[in-house]
Amino acid sequence: MVGSSVRGEGARPRVQHTREPGSGGGAPEEDPGRQGRSRHGRRHGGGGAGGGGGSRPQRRKRRPLRWVAMVLAVLILGTAGAGYLYYEHLNNKIKKDDLNLGDKEVAKPTPNAAGQTPLNILLIGSDARDSKENQKLGGAKETFGATPLADVQMLLHVSADRSNMSVISMPRDTLVQIPKCTDPEDDEEYPASNGRTLTNRSLGNGGPGCTVATWTELTGIHIDHFMQIDFAGVVSMADAIGGVPVCVDANIHSKTRGGEGSGLKLKEGTHPVKGEQALQWLRTRYGFEDGSDLARAKAQHQYMNSMVRVLRENATLSSPNKLRKLAEKATEAITVDPGLDTVKKLYDLSNELRKVEPKRITMTTMPNRYVGSRVEPTEDAEKLFRLVREDIALDGKGKKKTESAEDKVSDDPAAADGEIAVQVQNGTRTDTLGAVNGRANTVTGLLAEKGFASAVTDTSLFPSEARTVVRYPSAELEGDAQAVAKSLGIPLSSVKRTTNVSGVTLVVGADWREGDTYRAPKEDDRTPGTAEALNGANDKACMHVNPDFTWS
Repeated sequence: MVGSSVRGEGARPRVQHTREPGSGGGAPEEDPGRQGRSRHGRRHGGGGAGGGGGSRPQRRKRRPLRWVAMVLAVLILGTAGAGYLYYEHLNNKIKKDDLNLGDKEVAKPTPNAAGQTPLNILLIGSDARDSKENQKLGGAKETFGATPLADVQMLLHVSADRSNMSVISMPRDTLVQIPKCTDPEDDEEYPASNGRTLTNRSLGNGGPGCTVATWTELTGIHIDHFMQIDFAGVVSMADAIGGVPVCVDANIHSKTRGGEGSGLKLKEGTHPVKGEQALQWLRTRYGFEDGSDLARAKAQHQYMNSMVRVLRENATLSSPNKLRKLAEKATEAITVDPGLDTVKKLYDLSNELRKVEPKRITMTTMPNRYVGSRVEPTEDAEKLFRLVREDIALDGKGKKKTESAEDKVSDDPAAADGEIAVQVQNGTRTDTLGAVNGRANTVTGLLAEKGFASAVTDTSLFPSEARTVVRYPSAELEGDAQAVAKSLGIPLSSVKRTTNVSGVTLVVGADWREGDTYRAPKEDDRTPGTAEALNGANDKACMHVNPDFTWS
């Protein structure tokens, strides 16, 4: 899933760039992806082109918040109690939009033995300046009404048995391929990006459903829901809750000589933040660590974990007035897909989320490396995505994997070997090695020797695949795909259903660069260290302050 496609078997490896140092001085923060004006402000504030080409990103004098509090919203509604379900006016406050605007889907996860399935929710923070309040909080008057950016993106994964929760943040500067998206309201088509572009631009291609489509194609994870919030929503939610404790290891003032920064000013130690100060914390880049968006993600993780603990432990939330205010603010602040468009649905969801104890929540950042001033996913990112796809707890405390439905032989009978059409692709390219010349041809030959006379080499696409995989598009081809895998010794767990292919497709991965016999690598189900995991019960986390932004 991770890694862009290149043409030509034996393609050269991608040139790596050294990491640019973080800004500690007065350089203005860049606003990647800002362009055009909204066509869909009436519905979701989206619109505008989001392709890989176009003009250079503009710069703005102040950096807006990119934060997501949707998970907080549903937790809040969960504390409100069933009594608030009768307030029909709350339902009218909830904005909704379509879930997935792409034309490709990933199959839903297979239920476990108890019939339970995981839950995946994409949390989106929009920097829209489509109201006076959002404009005041976000700054940059020249961008009023411009196409919003999905500048915070977090995938929330709740395990099938509801015992643990994992969160993956994708940095806003991540380079991805944005797929073609179609706005169902007016049937406007937004073409796929011309090569890789910034992930935050996806929101402008018809709405949050295009951000969902982008995540789906990148990760191979089925996404059940999305929740989106803007500046004003963050402030109102933080006010309603009454403060969230955060920690810095030195005095901090997020302000450069040129006047850039969030304006956050705190003394060393732990302090509760709320309202606009919470907004400042969540948008702070200058002052935390190396001044990058990666550091900002860490601060957001700390805030999110702390917020969950407050919601669980703060007795003041038992006040009916506070709870009512909280429910009002939550329903005003969010945009959701149709599957979450009523208070009842949100309440039911909150009950599912609240089953997970903070000690079983793991916050991570998508492993990445710098490409100039941007970042791209690494092989560790694909490993993290695989752990989520396979519902493996990121805290390492989950139950040992047992045989799943993915490992069972299909009920669909396979066609005769010679009648099974198979396309073979060369996916042996890695971050450091080029694709093995002729590898797809070699494996096609192996299939022919085993009786798969209809196997052909596909030279139109050369993906980068860490592990060899057999993909198929529909249930009636599952048996055929499993027959191909079995003939080569590929485990059935590596046979995947997806609409990204039109027929049975074997991608020879980097784990099979040579030899005629496939040997499945031993699974390593540990969370990559590069994901910088933070446990939800860790109340000792403290942000490191860049010395250039301290004060006395």
